[in-house]
Amino acid sequence: MMLDTKINPMDLTGKQVLVTGASAGIGRACCTLLSQLGAKIILTGRNQAGLEETLSSLSGNGHKIAVFDIKNINGLGDWVKYLRSEYGYLDSFVHCAGVQITKPIRSFDQGFFDDTMHVNLASAMAITQGFRLKRDRSKQGSIVFVSSIAGLIGQTGNTVYGASKAGLMSLTRGLAMELLRDNIRVNCVAPALVETEMAQRAQDSMTAAQFQHMLDQHPMGLGKPDDVANAVAFLLSDAAKWINAVTLPVEGGYLAN
Repeated sequence: MMLDTKINPMDLTGKQVLVTGASAGIGRACCTLLSQLGAKIILTGRNQAGLEETLSSLSGNGHKIAVFDIKNINGLGDWVKYLRSEYGYLDSFVHCAGVQITKPIRSFDQGFFDDTMHVNLASAMAITQGFRLKRDRSKQGSIVFVSSIAGLIGQTGNTVYGASKAGLMSLTRGLAMELLRDNIRVNCVAPALVETEMAQRAQDSMTAAQFQHMLDQHPMGLGKPDDVANAVAFLLSDAAKWINAVTLPVEGGYLAN
């Protein structure tokens, strides 16, 4: 009996992956793990120094930095086409970029809403629009959006952020059906609170009692960026080749409360 020589279905050797929000936190953890699995990474974000720090942590070679402000929604499609012409075929796309600002409804304004929706939701659609062009349909592509359990629950002062992340979950389902003809899977991960710079900013915006209440809702403690990166890598890989249109909570038991 012949044995399959590919014994690791999460092997990403030969794949090139575009990762947004790669300068820190979950994005950096994703880049590091995906490179360890053999992928070549195109790291993007606004922070050149942060991207270079991430680059220094990667395994292998052939990785690239592409600085871009994803608030420029109308320019994102052309930017993705440029990346493909400059660096070659893009097998996968991971959208980690996001903003989170805690504001109660009394402080709501259009600028706050537009900024949150542009970065967290509209950019995912615009990059996907560019990613799907001129695909080799014999190769299965994969997209993973990083959402949040804030899109599944109610949190005081976090309603706009939660709405944007719920939008990513809906976007996942719609695009998964629309991109079937392009042989692209679209999935999503929804982390609870993870120890990142964004979480620290959230803590800084709360009272000690409010933050302790949030901690108490995580039965397994706060997550690490690597916990989310592991889920992202799984959904990108051939181990998940028959998984499509799902949102995978990565939340340490939070939703069991």
